Amino acid sequence: MAHTLSAKKRVRQNEKRRLINKSYVTMMRNSTKKFLKAFDAKDLNSSEELYKNAIKTIDKIGGKGVIKKNQASRRVSRLTHKINQLRLETK
Repeated sequence: MAHTLSAKKRVRQNEKRRLINKSYVTMMRNSTKKFLKAFDAKDLNSSEELYKNAIKTIDKIGGKGVIKKNQASRRVSRLTHKINQLRLETK
């Protein structure tokens, strides 16, 4: 347990940041899951809309440092590959 006032404050701040970061990660996972569900249903219109939303969320979280920038880039790349695959199939 922390003894000094500054250490106690850091514990409080870290807990607050942990909860905020957890909500960001949950938001990212939910937006990705929604896109993947539309992708599995082969629905191009809703997939493109959900793709944009997922990319926006992932980039936002990567920029804040909740996930590393390379991980954000990798996630975006994988989703982009899937949407391109769906575009080719529906042509």
